[in-house]
Amino acid sequence: MDQLRIAMISTGDEVLQGDIVDTNAAWLSQLLNDHGLQMSWRLTVADDLEALQQAFLYASQHAEVVIVNGGLGPTTDDLSAEAASLALNEPLVEFVDWTRVMESRYAQRGRVMPESNRKQAMLPGCAQLIDNPVGSACGFRFPLGSAELFFTPGVPSEFKYMVEHFILPVLQDIARSEAPTIERWLTFGLSESKLSDALNPIKLPAGAVLGYRSAMPSIEVKLKYTAGLPQPDIASAKQQITDLLGENLFCHHNQGFAAEIQRLMLRHGKTLSLAESCTGGMIAAQLVEQSGSSAYFLRGYVTYSNSAKSEDLGIPEALIEQHGAVSLEVAEAMAKGARKQARTDFAVAVTGIAGPDGGSEQKPVGTVGFSLATSQGCYSQMLRLPNRGRTLIREIAAAMALDMLRRFLNGETVLGDYEFIQRVEERRPG
Repeated sequence: MDQLRIAMISTGDEVLQGDIVDTNAAWLSQLLNDHGLQMSWRLTVADDLEALQQAFLYASQHAEVVIVNGGLGPTTDDLSAEAASLALNEPLVEFVDWTRVMESRYAQRGRVMPESNRKQAMLPGCAQLIDNPVGSACGFRFPLGSAELFFTPGVPSEFKYMVEHFILPVLQDIARSEAPTIERWLTFGLSESKLSDALNPIKLPAGAVLGYRSAMPSIEVKLKYTAGLPQPDIASAKQQITDLLGENLFCHHNQGFAAEIQRLMLRHGKTLSLAESCTGGMIAAQLVEQSGSSAYFLRGYVTYSNSAKSEDLGIPEALIEQHGAVSLEVAEAMAKGARKQARTDFAVAVTGIAGPDGGSEQKPVGTVGFSLATSQGCYSQMLRLPNRGRTLIREIAAAMALDMLRRFLNGETVLGDYEFIQRVEERRPG
């Protein structure tokens, strides 16, 4: 049967005019895809009553599920409920129960609810409320035309909570076709074209589809299939993908680099510290996004200046003066210093030139030194990363640091081969 047709309508002048990026739409598309559903199309509509009404009417005839985002606040430019009443040709009525919920929440904080908030309880009479335990704007839903319309607040935290806890389960229940299974492999170090060339020879059973999603610095390989396909063929395809990706496969069936590092570190029962210069705490921030990371990640040093490298990590000033802050000697000293100070099993250090200034002919922008300190010694390398801007250089550097650690934990070649990265110098223990 056909895939459930899901549409999204984002509201607001600030979204339409580009004053803010519509992160809610991107997040929703990814969430639906993760659960075997797919957004068919989406609109962005201004804070205009007639335009919103027409958008709701159009969507009701061209989708089966419509998720409307934004316009549920208490101000005069929050028009979604009023436009919905016009599309339904039904007046707004006060949902007294929601008014009481808002009044109670204000009272718990020792405040009186502003009269303007009463607007958030004025909804079409046929609407069914959707609870919002993390904000003042309730969601609501109703049928219109061939579609079921869901109205959600624009605040990202409120929107995500409502979708995950209330709307997604409904979508899964009303999906008319069996949701496909999606297998994911997260890779690092190969381009999309290189991956495609490597995996194209795989013979997939009819109905299975191989896809790619570039999200620098990583690329995701996706295999989509339904339960009705021959399972031996699917198992064979999955094994071939894993084998062909080789050591450039960062993880399979995981949520990202940091989640995989946490899984490996906990499995090995080891501890980690970091010494970051050009990444400025980016690696540490990724690790602590994972709940439970304190079980292995003990300490992070952001030693951006030369004096910080000396004071916090005990690196002799003479070493920095002799070799420069961006050198294998300093990278190794940073890793050894962090491992010693934090008393951890491993330490990873990064020092480099992220630009746009600071480069030279010998060390251009994108030159980054890495070192992984272990009980066996240091694995170190000086690389020239693609100069595609300061942010991307730092993101690639953070991914590279984690990839070195992953490779060590998996017993793979720590200083691996990367298609788009030039290695200038390397050192291994011994």
